[in-house]
Order: sequence, then C-alpha cells, then structure tokens
Amino acid sequence: MGPMPSASPGSGSLESAPLGSRHALFPGTFDPPTFGHVDLIRRACALFERVTVAIADNPDKHTLFTPAERVELVQAVTADLPRVETVRLSGLVVDGCRELGANVIVRGVRSGTDFDYEVQMARTNRQLSDAVDTVLLAPAPEWAHVSSTLVRQIAGMGGDVQSFVPSEVAARLAERFAG
Repeated sequence: MGPMPSASPGSGSLESAPLGSRHALFPGTFDPPTFGHVDLIRRACALFERVTVAIADNPDKHTLFTPAERVELVQAVTADLPRVETVRLSGLVVDGCRELGANVIVRGVRSGTDFDYEVQMARTNRQLSDAVDTVLLAPAPEWAHVSSTLVRQIAGMGGDVQSFVPSEVAARLAERFAG
C-alpha cells in the first residue's frame, strides 16, 4: 500500500472561493421533477450565488422523459428562480463542475440509505477533484417520501400525482400516460 496523498488545509473550493462566486451543481435524473426536487433547488438558491440543475444523460437508465423534455420541465418549475440554470450533463459530475465553473455539488438525501450512498459518492468525487465539495440537503418532511420512481408508478396506473409534482409536470405525465 503506497503513501496516502496529502491535502493541505484550505485547498478546498469553499474556503478559497469568494462568497459571491459559490456556484452549486445539482445533478440528477429528474424523471420527472417532483416537489422534493423543487424544495431542494429553492433551498440551494438560499445557500449559493448560482445553482445549475444538471439533467443526467445516462444511456443505461430507462427514463420516461427524454433529456430535452426533462430540461424543459425543470426550466418550467424553476422559472421564478432567476439564479437557476438547467443544462444537460453526460459523463462525470466533477467534470461537469469543472466545465461549468461550479465548486459545490448539491445532493438530496431522504433516508439513511440515501445518506450512505451519497457520502460514498461525495468522497469519490472529492478524490476525483479536490476543487469540488458536496453538500447534502434533506428535503422538507412533507417531501421526504416522494421519489420520481413513485410518481411514475402512480401516474402509470392512472393515479393522481398533483400532490407530488408541480402542475406542469402533472399535465405532462397525464399526456404521456393518456390512451
């Protein structure tokens, strides 16, 4: 086993970035965006100067909506947030951070299982790029049980999803599952 790489205090992006330049990247599939996602985006806006929502373009995942449709949906539900931008992202999240100038990754955690996974990812991303830190946010309690998978299942069985997703998303889901 070789020597461990050393890290100097203060080498992280949060300590070295001026307060006004903190740019957070919130990556995810967002298939579809839920009230939980919107809650986390709004809260990230309170913490960071800029927030970029990065729609994952993962060919291994079978999504209901195309990446372009998911970008449209996120743009629609964040239209009232002027410091939010939505982009497509393929490849490593830390590479996306580098390309976009983001120095923080925001991730949501609903449960202990989510937390364990996200801590592992945060440590991995930190090893890939010590210029990027990760902030984990818990959604508001009323959204902690809501997932995109759950919403897709309810909508696919003809159920009412209006209490889980913004109206623009509910309408698009109804269109997708009509007929």
